[in-house]
Amino acid sequence: MITIDHVTRSYGGVRALDDVSIHVPRGQVFGVVGQSGAGKSTLLRTVNALERPDSGRVVVDDVEITSLSDRALREARHRIGMVFQHFNLVGNRTAAENIEFALEAVGRSRADRRRHAVEMLDLVGLAARADAYPAELSGGQRQRVGIARALASKPDVLLSDEATSALDPDTTRQILALIRRLSSELGLTVLLITHEMDVVKQVCDGAALLEQGRVIEQGPLLELVRTRGSRLARDLFPLGDVPRLPGYGVLDLTFAGGEAERPTIAMLARDLQLDVSILGATIETIAGEQAGRTRLAVPGDPSVVERAERFLVEHGVSVEVVSAP
Repeated sequence: MITIDHVTRSYGGVRALDDVSIHVPRGQVFGVVGQSGAGKSTLLRTVNALERPDSGRVVVDDVEITSLSDRALREARHRIGMVFQHFNLVGNRTAAENIEFALEAVGRSRADRRRHAVEMLDLVGLAARADAYPAELSGGQRQRVGIARALASKPDVLLSDEATSALDPDTTRQILALIRRLSSELGLTVLLITHEMDVVKQVCDGAALLEQGRVIEQGPLLELVRTRGSRLARDLFPLGDVPRLPGYGVLDLTFAGGEAERPTIAMLARDLQLDVSILGATIETIAGEQAGRTRLAVPGDPSVVERAERFLVEHGVSVEVVSAP
């Protein structure tokens, strides 16, 4: 649905994007995560050609955005909605009027604009606040108006640029649940920019880690969780610093799907007759399935730790030895 193919973008002597390639399947919510300055927002803006790449191409729903004329690009943008971090609502227009304003660009009649604006507000749970001005709405409500405005032209793609970073945790959960529901109900493909791993956990099917303008890793979340040494998996399930325990090997185990429901650690202790210790654990729902990470201390010399690692891998667990005995 969205293909970013070897895209490079520089400002002066600084490469904001360095040969970036990402594919987002149709109907998925896909997160691009990274710290400030990683190039996330620049990447997002190449998808609707608010930024033109120096090289590479961007394809959205089989249309090569980077090759379109200005007129064709204006038409293509009607199929790509965008939600902003700071809402970008017009302060002297009501919630409904903000949405109507967006519909003027697509040539809707005045009566049709009003009707459709109220429909969009109802879709995001704000029909009762159609005549409220932005100053009269909470942050979460303003973002719901922003989402309704982005969906007014019935786009196939929704771009979200740090849409929840200005919101409190409870409101963030509500907005992410709304995006997830709208993606499912409307068949939207969502490309979501964030620096928060909690956002990725709550709403994304897949993700890419961007660092200094380059993609470090990407893929479906559950596949990344199962990938040994995955940076994204480690950040999804932080367990803190690795302790130094003389005479023990320390192993990080990552479970996903059905693996999370099996008593693998108990089997390890029983079958190999090891007195293992659990140093930490976390479990989450990722892409609709249970997934988590457990840190084990395994007593013995390196050969014992190797046996334990082999046993766990044979039982479908991703294992990383983070400290040798």
